[in-house]
Amino acid sequence: MPELRTIEAALAEALAQYGVTLVPKASGRFERFDTPDKPKGHANGWYRIHSPEAASFGIWHMDLTETVTLDGPHDPEAAAAARLEAMRARDRRDRERRQREAEAQTRAARWWAQSRPADSAFPYLTAKCLPPYNLRQRGDMLLMPLFCDGELVNLERIFPDGSKRPLPGGRTRGVFSLIGHLAGAGHVLVVEGWSTAAALHEAMGCPVVVARNADNLAPVARHLRQRLPEEVAIAIGGDDDRHLPAQGLPNKGRVAARHAALAIGARLLMPSFCDGCDACTDFADVRQCRGGGAHHDD
Repeated sequence: MPELRTIEAALAEALAQYGVTLVPKASGRFERFDTPDKPKGHANGWYRIHSPEAASFGIWHMDLTETVTLDGPHDPEAAAAARLEAMRARDRRDRERRQREAEAQTRAARWWAQSRPADSAFPYLTAKCLPPYNLRQRGDMLLMPLFCDGELVNLERIFPDGSKRPLPGGRTRGVFSLIGHLAGAGHVLVVEGWSTAAALHEAMGCPVVVARNADNLAPVARHLRQRLPEEVAIAIGGDDDRHLPAQGLPNKGRVAARHAALAIGARLLMPSFCDGCDACTDFADVRQCRGGGAHHDD
């Protein structure tokens, strides 16, 4: 093998053996990276360039830590030290994350208590032709409550132009909102966004759980399946991001919905579109396009 002239090149080659492609930077700090076997954004890998001659990296879910040098074999002692340092850094980040989540949860509870019922004339609601259902309002934004294990942990802010953002630092994975009531329900739907949930609740009358985005569908579906009685049927209502394949990207909404349905053995509902329609992507769009209730294919 040709001699590698920089530690950055040596580290990049070592990471490539695990399917990780990146250009390492010698910041002296721990840097995070995504691994190809986990969803984007999980940042399950780390590396650190210690000097011009040595670096280390690890992948947490594989329980892997390696040291990279420009010459000679890996140093077991350096690898052990790097593993210990990475564990300490991870513990520190976890503590900081929990602190941020606790602060966001406190703010969410305060904002929710101080908010008022949502105005049905709010621009987002009039654009969607939907009632407010479980939303409240604070100034020029709607608030959608986000729960985990029965507790309000965050809020999703919905702005007049339809853009949505959770409170900074708040918990987002595995959280959900709800239109309707789970108690006594025989059938529950799980969908991505609030407008889709509102449209399906209006059309079908059953409780609809809002997972917020495609990546959260499967975690929320698993959580519900574990906690709801076995006789309660759960179905996944997916978005159809049919414009993405033309851009060389996967249809994320359809793929995520199918994955969530398979994860819990649920029925999958996908919207069907009018002939010649290329703008609609979800049940809420279909409802507006047809001027009435939502429609689905089995």
